[in-house]
Amino acid sequence: MAPYLPRAGDNRAQIESPSYRLPMLDQDFLLGDSMRGVRFLIEYAKAEEALRSWGVRSTVVVFGGARIREDGPGLQAGWYAAARAFGRIVSEEGGALEPQDGMRDNVVATGGGPGIMEAANRGAHDVGAPSIGFNITLPHEQEPNAYSTPDLTFRFHYFAMRKMHLAMRANALVVFPGGFGTFDELFEILTLKQTGKSPPIPIILYDEAYWSSVVNFERLVELGVIGEHDLKLFTFANDPEAAWTALRRREVDVERPFSSPEQMGKPPTL
Repeated sequence: MAPYLPRAGDNRAQIESPSYRLPMLDQDFLLGDSMRGVRFLIEYAKAEEALRSWGVRSTVVVFGGARIREDGPGLQAGWYAAARAFGRIVSEEGGALEPQDGMRDNVVATGGGPGIMEAANRGAHDVGAPSIGFNITLPHEQEPNAYSTPDLTFRFHYFAMRKMHLAMRANALVVFPGGFGTFDELFEILTLKQTGKSPPIPIILYDEAYWSSVVNFERLVELGVIGEHDLKLFTFANDPEAAWTALRRREVDVERPFSSPEQMGKPPTL
């Protein structure tokens, strides 16, 4: 490299050098390999700050297929309608509509996209309740559905951070029929619960016929790869009201799952 030979009084080269940029304004630096940990932290902090400002103390997470449509074929329309009704019931009865001391409980949270996610956010929207959309950046861009609360609609690059935010405030998980993404999210939470790495939240699988036909849980027990007691990690429901009743029966708190605002969203074991 040729030596730098400045002209007298000319500092344009210094000012234009990438090294002179303020780090927080240097996109090339921020998107480099060495800053991956910082980007991970920023993804956590941005959503956390917004959730705290809205007083979101706990959530009811709804998973389900992105390809399920309101006017879809076969059972799809029924699943969509059920997820919408469930979002409405949880929002009306769980504490999202009427904050207590500025705190909201059992706020509907989804992956923010179409299908079942849209339906659950839409149910909350129907009754004027806030709901959360934790979107993910994908090669074929996923856009947020039109029903999550704009201030609570987030986009993540890292699946791991998105999953952490979905899990860390969850009072309960309700899983509607879906595909690979739904299976991934379900089994992640089942594993956390099975291994004691998350609080023992209730997990409801919606539409027993669907889940029993696509996953042979009993066969897993027969083969010895899970224990019989692992079948108690979840339960089934076949209509929206029954899903909410099952959550209440399994002691989903509609009061205060955390004792103070300082503990809000604190993940004790994640």
